[in-house]
Amino acid sequence: MKLSEFKFDLPAGSIALYPAENRDESRLMVIHKDSGKIEHKIFKDIIEYFEEGDVLVINDTKVFPARLYGNKEKTGAKIEVFLLRELNKEMRLWDVLVDPARKIRVGNKLYFGEGDLVAEVIDNTTSRGRTIRFLYDGDDGEFRSLIDSLGETPLPKYIKRDTEPEDRERFQTIFADKIGAVAAPTAGMHFTRQLVKRMEIIGADITPITLHIGLGSFRPVDVEDLTKHKMDSENFFVNSKTVNIVNNALDNKKRVCAVGTTCMRALESSVSANGRLKEREGWTDKFIFPPYDFKICNALITNFHMPESTLLMMACAFGGYELVMDAYQTAIKEKYRFFSYGDAMLII
Repeated sequence: MKLSEFKFDLPAGSIALYPAENRDESRLMVIHKDSGKIEHKIFKDIIEYFEEGDVLVINDTKVFPARLYGNKEKTGAKIEVFLLRELNKEMRLWDVLVDPARKIRVGNKLYFGEGDLVAEVIDNTTSRGRTIRFLYDGDDGEFRSLIDSLGETPLPKYIKRDTEPEDRERFQTIFADKIGAVAAPTAGMHFTRQLVKRMEIIGADITPITLHIGLGSFRPVDVEDLTKHKMDSENFFVNSKTVNIVNNALDNKKRVCAVGTTCMRALESSVSANGRLKEREGWTDKFIFPPYDFKICNALITNFHMPESTLLMMACAFGGYELVMDAYQTAIKEKYRFFSYGDAMLII
């Protein structure tokens, strides 16, 4: 398929600037793949579509405050450093994006807070990418605490407002456990502890994988021929407990639902030769777009995504291109809220 086939006009007012007051009271569009039927629900109604033995796979990655603001040595120029991933824990080497990039060169020292933290630029990686080394003598726990206190919640740039204290909790799922993501697995943000308890009562399993989301999820596709697009690699882990739960559900012909595109990528990157889930740890750059034969899941929860985004492409691969693109037009007409803090879609 071509990039232009995933283009649509999205009114600026459709982008959610804030989350729903209560996580599980976002709206929920339910799409039935076989019949093409579309239902309009509230997220907490999702329990109606699951029963005993069904499985929902969530991503337990935890977002860290990856956006740092500081100053350049000598000139004092204000700079933004976005932490992408740690390259070497002992040397405190990080892969980062910088802004304004033209002002930040190899050899520059960058100061954060009241000089509480200093970094040195040691390499250029891309036009905006740099490798930096933090010059900090304390232990790793102290270093992490400093990043936590100086850093800001990394809301996507399309949420055009200042970050607020409440974002630290809301731009995170209730499942968040393993630190490493610079963006939230947004489909999971609709779950509350009460909803999880209700799922457990009916006998549905909620089980985790870990995929640390990088900025690659938001990177624009800039080639018309989708086969030429290269996804950024993301670190993931599918544990043995989840493997057993999912494979048992598949063997019993139960519903297996990926809560979010990140879960789907991890699961589809961990398929054994006989079409079952296998334990795996590593990196995945898997790019899923139509047509694609999904091996593990028969249901998907996802938010409403950007035009021409890889996330929209995966939703179309799972739900069917025409059905999902038509559903997006319905969502715009019915004033659903789009993107990270927006509403949800269940495809079954």
